[in-house]
Amino acid sequence: MSLTKKQVRQIATLARLQLEEDELHDVVDKLSKIVGFVDQLQTASTDDVSPMAHPLHMSQTLRSDEVTESNERDLIQENAPSVQDGYYVVPKVIE
Repeated sequence: MSLTKKQVRQIATLARLQLEEDELHDVVDKLSKIVGFVDQLQTASTDDVSPMAHPLHMSQTLRSDEVTESNERDLIQENAPSVQDGYYVVPKVIE
């Protein structure tokens, strides 16, 4: 499929690109080749191809779910200006 200059100008407008007249011909050629390649890919038969999530046959390695840090809330909140029942107290912003 070959694109026209008018179509490329419209695409450039939608993409917020400013194309000069001297570069328009080059862009038309390149975009036409890209669209042609996509059309060529559309003709490939994919009937016998099963869908896959990843091209490599790998399994996800997961770490064991273990607690690695202790609760240091009281130690951390020692630096806070105001704390109540384990929560930070801040000034009221909505009345």
